Amino acid sequence: MAQARVKARSARGESVFGERFAVFAECLLTGVWTAVACLGVVTYPAALAAGARHLRRRTSHTDGGLREFAADFRSAVRGGWAVGLAGWAAAAAVTLDVLASRAGLPGGRFVGAVGVFALIGLAVALLRAAAVWTPGARWRALLADAGRRTVRDPAGSFLIVCGPAVVAVSAWFLPPLAVPALGAAVAAAVAVEVRRPHP
Repeated sequence: MAQARVKARSARGESVFGERFAVFAECLLTGVWTAVACLGVVTYPAALAAGARHLRRRTSHTDGGLREFAADFRSAVRGGWAVGLAGWAAAAAVTLDVLASRAGLPGGRFVGAVGVFALIGLAVALLRAAAVWTPGARWRALLADAGRRTVRDPAGSFLIVCGPAVVAVSAWFLPPLAVPALGAAVAAAVAVEVRRPHP
């Protein structure tokens, strides 16, 4: 398989470095598209799914650009908006837990810590679900499968956590960098799902 890809690249006159740099540039562009698509507040699951599908097309050498990204986004947002709303509700609940822990309520620190770890787990599951989304897929089934993979593949889940960490550090260092770095979070989820052994 790898030899076939090398031969295909050489037939097109592409170097390994050139292809990898093109994928890196595509990740940055995907981050910009995804950030713009997230402006709808509850549209972030659909934006992540469309970004992941775009990167999967790019790495499989299938044509696709902004028009295909927009079509995927429209398809994913049909059920994805409810997932986005639920995500904001979970974030609000965790914020209340953290505020309770800071107020010194009994058991507040434990509840706050559990809430933060649960929110991280939900974010990883969402990224895993978005990484394998296809048009017509049901978000509920995707999230259920992604939740199981999150628990059963802790190494992959850790790698996915590193993606949003890059976005957070980029935003702290220089806020505009967080926009293209969002593509790194999407790419991390896609890479983890590709490396995962399939039954």
